[in-house]
Amino acid sequence: MYINPLTAIDFYKTDHRRQYPDGTTEVYSNFTARSSRLGKVIKDTFDNKVVFFGLQYFIKHFLIDSWNENFFKKPREEVVSKYKRRMDTSLGEGTIDVKHIESLHDLGYLPLKIKALAEGTKVPIGVPVLTVVNTNPEFFWLTNYIETIISSYLWKPTTSATTAFEYKKLLIIYATITGTPVDFVQFQAHDFSFRGMSGLQDAAISGAAHLTSFVGTDTVSAIDLAEDYYYANTELETIGCSVPATEHSVMCMGMKDGEIETFKRLINQLYPKGIVSIVSDTWDFWKVITEYLPILKDDILSRDGKVVIRPDSGDPVKIISGDPDAPYGTPENKGAIECLWEIFGGTKTNKGYKMLDNHIGLIYGDSITLERAKDILERLEEKGFASGNVVFGVGSYTYQFATRDNFGFAMKATSGVVNGERRDIFKDPKTDSGIKKSAKGLLRVEAEGNSLVLYDQQSEEEESLGLLDVVFLDGKLQKTVSFLEIRKRIDSELQ
Repeated sequence: MYINPLTAIDFYKTDHRRQYPDGTTEVYSNFTARSSRLGKVIKDTFDNKVVFFGLQYFIKHFLIDSWNENFFKKPREEVVSKYKRRMDTSLGEGTIDVKHIESLHDLGYLPLKIKALAEGTKVPIGVPVLTVVNTNPEFFWLTNYIETIISSYLWKPTTSATTAFEYKKLLIIYATITGTPVDFVQFQAHDFSFRGMSGLQDAAISGAAHLTSFVGTDTVSAIDLAEDYYYANTELETIGCSVPATEHSVMCMGMKDGEIETFKRLINQLYPKGIVSIVSDTWDFWKVITEYLPILKDDILSRDGKVVIRPDSGDPVKIISGDPDAPYGTPENKGAIECLWEIFGGTKTNKGYKMLDNHIGLIYGDSITLERAKDILERLEEKGFASGNVVFGVGSYTYQFATRDNFGFAMKATSGVVNGERRDIFKDPKTDSGIKKSAKGLLRVEAEGNSLVLYDQQSEEEESLGLLDVVFLDGKLQKTVSFLEIRKRIDSELQ
């Protein structure tokens, strides 16, 4: 999609320039997660912190590429007349003056300074991840002119990176309990979300956020984004990976009465070695488990690789770990993992939990949530099975079933300069629960103990200190971060 940076706004932003008090020369704002009350996390393990991610992509993609290519490098008359037409036809002719747009084009760059915490940092709720301020007094209006687009670009990757981290933390807990090698965890949550996301850009940046904690993905564009915007190099490091896998159309085309022949063709002819994932509930999942797999046992065990069975419907907790309400001893009652153990056997971990033979595995990718994943792992543990017997396909039910309000993200102004005097400003709605109360004045973030602390109402000298570093200044990226650095920063939180 062509992005016109001038109109990547809410309409009400267009005339705030005149609404600020006469003599305004500076607007200083911050972007902060304000609440986790709607966060889809496991409350007893969530530490009330979010994983900051996505800023470098926003800066490069929007603040630099979009503004330069679609505004500064285009003829002034062209971009200004296009902007005027949009305002005139939507708000009324002449409602919005365009001289300030002409002046910005004449300046030739975005006169903004963004200071931010390092991407991959675990940031407590209530502590800003970044601040924005204009660097030229004439363009004080620009700070909050970009509020909407900042929020639009950043709430999702930070929410997805936080969610991915919570999955990883959960999987490490159960790997440790049951003796599953912790190295396996990076493959244990696989991104299946692309088709359920609201467009390619959403899928790519949310998918890249998933990859800050895992390497399993089917979202190819997420890997592209990590290379294009975060200096990743897939020839030197594993950014994302996947395996050959079927879909229902493949199984259907082989016909219902030829399903076992489709299995044989896949595991013996097309993929005689390596991992192959086969969707197994096209017709009767339990028939595949109890009838076809025993027949295919020797073929599977003789392969140099793993056959991964993929159920794709039903209640994932019951399908994987068993339904206690089903007739005793039935496949439904035992669940898929126990059935696979009875057919293929396996080994025991150093903690005494059963691990399936490494030629067979299972992935489930329909409607997985953190709570469901926890239920599955907990029930498998109770039955004596290691957590590493299952891989979760984490899809849009996790990554798209989210909003800006999950962690209450908002960008608010807390300071400004009017007629040469600094004003500490804040909001504190009496009708609100307190979540929307903002900080006041200039801000500084410091590391204290194992967390970050916000100090507000700072002097200009104090504001220049702390952990918020300048990453964007007057149209140019000032500080960069690599995908590998982000991963290392996140992983350090698990130690």
